[in-house]
Amino acid sequence: MTDLQAHKPSLVVVPIRSLGPGHRTRIASHLKALDDEDRYLRFGFAANDEQIDRYVHGLDFERDDIFGVYNRKLELIAVAHLAFSQDASMLNCAEFGVSVLKKARGRGLGARLWDRAVMHARNEGVDLIFIHALSENTAMLKIARNAGARLEREGSETDAYLRLPPANLDSRIAELVEEQMAQTDYRLKLQARNFREFLAGVMEVREGVRAARHKSAS
Repeated sequence: MTDLQAHKPSLVVVPIRSLGPGHRTRIASHLKALDDEDRYLRFGFAANDEQIDRYVHGLDFERDDIFGVYNRKLELIAVAHLAFSQDASMLNCAEFGVSVLKKARGRGLGARLWDRAVMHARNEGVDLIFIHALSENTAMLKIARNAGARLEREGSETDAYLRLPPANLDSRIAELVEEQMAQTDYRLKLQARNFREFLAGVMEVREGVRAARHKSAS
């Protein structure tokens, strides 16, 4: 196994928010926005909408952790699932999975979600994180390879394993800061969206008043 490798932090700040049960609908909408190829790469098969609904309904937010990136319209454009092992002999292990909408690719969101999940896993006492992916899922495997993971390919599937160092004060503080920043970013985006909707309503009323005046004048 390979220890977690240090890497240069991204200069672009990406607010990543922890998601809870109240986000199920948005998580489902995100996954349903994936095309057949992306669903195949994410789940290992071309999941239909009903199967996605079952997956989302079955998410255990008490056991696992879900992270997401929202755009300014409060649309989930990237989602990661950190699933903790329930095997008594592998309680310090976790599996990582991620999906990013096509329109949001090229920004390194998958890698940033990986970094966020790794940080959280360390702070939860996980010492081994792994990815199980189709061998053709080059984007996912590139994330693992760049982090220093060991890849083992067996036919059409590949497993990537990465040993994590123990948590320390820096990792715990960094996670608290990231989560607080993400919560603040979400509130600001929510306020901005509500204000845009308010302005749109005001403009609609004004247009209605103008139309009525024009009609009465004629």
